[in-house]
Amino acid sequence: MESLIVLLLLAVLAVPVLLIVALLSLRELRGRVGTLERDLAQLRAEGAMPATATAPAARPRAEAVAPAPPPPRPAPVPPQPVAPTQAAPPQPAPQATPAPVPLRVPSPHVREPRPPGLPERAIEYIKHWFTVGNVPVKVGILVLFAGVAALLKFAADQGWLHAPIEVRLAGIAAAALAALVFAWCQRERNRIFALSLQGGAIGILLMTVFAAFKLYGLMPAGVAFGLSVVLIAGAGMLAVLQDAKALAFFAVLAGFLAPIWLSTNSGNHVALFSYYAVLNAAIFAIAWWKAWRVLNLLGFVFTFGIGTAWGVLQYNPDKFATTEPFLVLFFAFYLFIPLLFARKRPEGRRDFIDGCLVFGTPLVAFALQAGLLRGDRMPLAFCALGLAVIYAVLGALLRRRGGYAMLSDAYVLLAAGFATLAVPLALSARATASVFALEGAGLVWLGVRQSRRWPEWSGLALQALAAFAFLDAGNYRGPSDAPIANAIFMSALMICAGALASAWVYRNAGRRVSGALAYAWGLAWWVGNALLEIDAFVASVARADAWLAFTALTGWLAAEVHRRRPASGLAGTTLAALAVAAPIALAQADAHQQPFAGYGLWAWVLFAVLGVRSLVCLREGEHRVAAWAQFAWWLVWPFALSLGVSWLGERFQLADGWRIAGVALPWLAIAAIGMFRWPWLSAPMHERFDRLRMTLQATFFAILGVGFLLTLVEAGGSAPLPWIPVANPMELAQLAALVLAARWAYSTQAPQAVQAQRVPMVSVLGFVYITSVVLHAVHHWGGIAWNDGLIGTSLAQTSLTVVWSILGVVGWVLGSRRGQRVLWLAGAVLMAVVLVKLVIVDRSNLGNALGIASFIAFGLLCTVVGYLAPAPPRAPVPEGSA
Repeated sequence: MESLIVLLLLAVLAVPVLLIVALLSLRELRGRVGTLERDLAQLRAEGAMPATATAPAARPRAEAVAPAPPPPRPAPVPPQPVAPTQAAPPQPAPQATPAPVPLRVPSPHVREPRPPGLPERAIEYIKHWFTVGNVPVKVGILVLFAGVAALLKFAADQGWLHAPIEVRLAGIAAAALAALVFAWCQRERNRIFALSLQGGAIGILLMTVFAAFKLYGLMPAGVAFGLSVVLIAGAGMLAVLQDAKALAFFAVLAGFLAPIWLSTNSGNHVALFSYYAVLNAAIFAIAWWKAWRVLNLLGFVFTFGIGTAWGVLQYNPDKFATTEPFLVLFFAFYLFIPLLFARKRPEGRRDFIDGCLVFGTPLVAFALQAGLLRGDRMPLAFCALGLAVIYAVLGALLRRRGGYAMLSDAYVLLAAGFATLAVPLALSARATASVFALEGAGLVWLGVRQSRRWPEWSGLALQALAAFAFLDAGNYRGPSDAPIANAIFMSALMICAGALASAWVYRNAGRRVSGALAYAWGLAWWVGNALLEIDAFVASVARADAWLAFTALTGWLAAEVHRRRPASGLAGTTLAALAVAAPIALAQADAHQQPFAGYGLWAWVLFAVLGVRSLVCLREGEHRVAAWAQFAWWLVWPFALSLGVSWLGERFQLADGWRIAGVALPWLAIAAIGMFRWPWLSAPMHERFDRLRMTLQATFFAILGVGFLLTLVEAGGSAPLPWIPVANPMELAQLAALVLAARWAYSTQAPQAVQAQRVPMVSVLGFVYITSVVLHAVHHWGGIAWNDGLIGTSLAQTSLTVVWSILGVVGWVLGSRRGQRVLWLAGAVLMAVVLVKLVIVDRSNLGNALGIASFIAFGLLCTVVGYLAPAPPRAPVPEGSA
């Protein structure tokens, strides 16, 4: 029986809902039909369609309408005999049927295509590989590699091949040699096929050698290694003879990988590096004849990459004598290979140098040398000086020959860099950091002044070396060090000064991006240096106060410079300095309970004075960021004050409702000032800040809205005063926020989106507020604990049913009496919600008095509504309608 009642109630509830949906659908359909009729009438008026034509079928927008085919010509009529005394009547001339006018479809706006990213380029490369050249042979060689490997293993595992493994491997090798010979014979007829087949045949031979050595133990390591070297050298010779870069790449790659797959874990580094020396000699020989840069880079990466890995894993000082000669030899190879590359370039294109090898070789080799010497400073200083001499001699020789200006400048730059690097290696790092930074700033100025890249880049490199030297020296302070007047602070300050000077040079030269990067680098050193100094000399309880004072000082200095030479970076620094005061206020509250305790009060006084001066400077600089700085300014102060007022509640041991009201009070005050006394907030920028009025007020009310929602889950006690619904601290603050938000939404100060949705917004918030008041009353007056179980109690459900029913009835009646259909519908929807709640939730409480009261109250209220407002108000009839 109860299930039947529930189904009947749901059916009764569903009928009006379905009727509303049907009416809305019919209304929408009528609108669409009217639109189609108007479009058809317009087409007829323009002559694009005859009056008897029906509406055209829908077609895509971009599809052009083809003209209709011409009508068929009438069949010729045979001449009719006429009487001699009667003339034939004149025939009317045929009229041409006008061709239908095609509809003009505006062409869509063509956007500039964005450059392809890495995934797109990879897909394009794969597509190119599979669509250009001899695709079948490419795919066939790849599949052949996998097929041979799988066949060898599977046949061995299954025992299908009864011939000895030596015979099988020999047969595979013979087939690969025959394929290699055939490919050589086809090198001129079908070059792509021949080169692909050669690479595949050599790869199969290498795999055969690997299987004979590693899998079956048919040959010793020396023989396998020797055969691999012969095969790789043969592949390199074939590549040079046929001018095949891809084949050479494959040969070199296989050559570097051969010691890895043929390794016996003997740890013989001399043999490994000797083999790599032979391989690099082959690369050097190829570079003598061919300008194949990719081959040079491959050798460089593998040689120094594997050498670095070996050094990290297996090197110890006892191996220095057998390792150092190889490092020097490899350095010599890749010192001269860029020279050969430049020599093979055309006469007019030798300015294109291989920067990866020119600059990468000395840096990597010197880093490995430092690892071999275990950080011994004086030998490293002599190594740096030796490199400086080598590069200075090469630079001078190339400058005399002519045609190598770019490479000569690069060598001179490296010579200057390693000569400068020798100084900190011989002396203290911290003592030379400031010198390097200032010298680097001078070189940047010289390079920008003369429009030369190398001095500029060397200056930037010197500043980076200065920073590295400073960080490498550590942060040790002596007992006699004083705040600010100590070597650490002054050295870091010089690095900051060098970076800021470089930023100034770039800015004067009109290079904004470079100037912004240099300024950011200098600002990072300025902030980091100050934080380290505060951490070293200020007590922990007062560090947050010192941070606030330093932040105010930084923002003011940037604003003063901006007033004389406006720049986005300076204005942004002031904006950041004002905004970062908010998290600093949290740190102050964590250190001494509230931001204004201890030295915090003096820090905020300094922040207020320097902050106002900073805003005045930004106003005179006339930058778009200035208004946002004042925007941040008016967000910081209520945040800090809310922390202070909240502390008062804890100080006097008040209930949580007082603390919530204390946090909300500054935000309520500044929101009210923004609405009713805007000139107080617009100073000091006044009309320039007016454009952000709507945004600032929206931010205030967004913060109040979030706070409103967060306080809904709080108990909101009012001790030591008794709790009274609405007349308690937390709910008074909620009500004030709700009233201010409604006043703002119904004013012209709110955005159009808020004004358009003000009725549902205020209604929903009011409904949520009343529901919250009911649940808090159940908690405080009903003695039910404030937790997740409160909402499921009979008292809470009955109270919500009664209150929601009253709200629905009020909306129903007022909407009907005043003719406000939206209000009537809102009341109806709320009553429908209560009905569903009764059926689903309150039905389980029918065994107690509260549940019964819920049903009775709802029934009585519905009866009252049926008497006072039996029907909804009629919708207004549009003008001109029947």
